[in-house]
Amino acid sequence: MPKPIRLPFDPITRAAQLWTRRWGRTSQPLAMASATSIMRVQQLLITDYDALVGRHGLTFARYEALVLLAFSRDGRLGMSKIGQRLMVHPTSATNIIQRLDAQGFVERVPNPDDGRGTLAVITPAGRAAMEAATADLVQHKFGLGMLTAAEHEQLFDLLRKVRVGAADFDA
Repeated sequence: MPKPIRLPFDPITRAAQLWTRRWGRTSQPLAMASATSIMRVQQLLITDYDALVGRHGLTFARYEALVLLAFSRDGRLGMSKIGQRLMVHPTSATNIIQRLDAQGFVERVPNPDDGRGTLAVITPAGRAAMEAATADLVQHKFGLGMLTAAEHEQLFDLLRKVRVGAADFDA
């Protein structure tokens, strides 16, 4: 895995201290530090995930699409459903599926229920790449092996609370 640049101090803690000096304690320095920490952890995890699944010719976004297709009843979904479930813009979903199609990991076929629509269908090669990438992610503990089971539950609950508060889904 690519290693991040190591600083001799935590830049987010330093930023919170400087934030407080500049704007005072009522300026939400802990909220700023929490938000910045979430963004940094996301960068670290995506870098790790892309490196892991990259061994199998995937990006993490393409891996997620393959998992979504594998979870579907018959290995196929419409493009609008893919965009909704991946929580991405339809153009991004189309781009992901086009790239997977070019790799032979999915096929695009006409939707028999909608003459204008297209279904993405996972291929045996796509299923094999997804299974191998999943094994790597699991072995790597999704980059979160430093957390206990209780900490995973706590982290999930806290982040879910943020998602519910943002109306990310119907709770």
